[in-house]
Amino acid sequence: MLILIVGHLLAICIGLSLGLIGGGGSILAVPVLVYIMGIGTKEAIAMSLAIVGSVSLLGMLPHWRRGNVNFKTFAIFTPTAMIGAYFGARLASFPGITDTIQMMTFGAIALLASILMISRSNHVPKAVDPSVAKDNSRWWLIPLGGLGVGVITGFVGVGGGFAIVPVLVLLGGIPIKEAIGTSLLIITFNSIAGIIGYLGQVPINWSLTFSMTIAASLGTLGGAYLNQFIDGKRLQKFFGFFVLGIATVVLLQH
Repeated sequence: MLILIVGHLLAICIGLSLGLIGGGGSILAVPVLVYIMGIGTKEAIAMSLAIVGSVSLLGMLPHWRRGNVNFKTFAIFTPTAMIGAYFGARLASFPGITDTIQMMTFGAIALLASILMISRSNHVPKAVDPSVAKDNSRWWLIPLGGLGVGVITGFVGVGGGFAIVPVLVLLGGIPIKEAIGTSLLIITFNSIAGIIGYLGQVPINWSLTFSMTIAASLGTLGGAYLNQFIDGKRLQKFFGFFVLGIATVVLLQH
């Protein structure tokens, strides 16, 4: 019972991170499910996709109401991202892809994410004018980036918000607030594709997934409210160091 309570309290923290900074939820979800709840790696990844995908959709709604979801950029990025997420999930079933390989990959990506979060907290990328990006023939990099992020999402359950946001800002030419709102919608669709890829591969504890989703949703609502009072840069830097600690633990464990 104590483990369930702790796990659900941490699920609230997963939602808080999504509500406050628009990402980072899955980097918390996988370790919580594996190390706290005792779920197997592949099942934990599939469950994290369901939890983070649902909560991201909820977190996207306030951004949508404020006009901070760019559906044009979403339409360019998402199809290849979903394809990548599906095949990333199927890749996990290949012979030789062990839990250790997946967790080591997760740890390496979490380490990269922490470095990006810490460095980006000191520098917010400025959007490139969309017409300039188009003239420089860089828009084709958006679906290519979507494919890469999607593969990572499906293979290790990381939603990729830390990678999606700068891609949308620097290549899509949209403001940072739009990029965060659009990223949350993209993560939802990525997660759906990843879950479909895992169906039939692993058993999924749907009751635990549902209860963790409810807890994370409460955290997201709280995070969305607190976002207006907290310095996003400082919070992202703190969260980056926290993720760095998680990545170190995961890598040392395996």
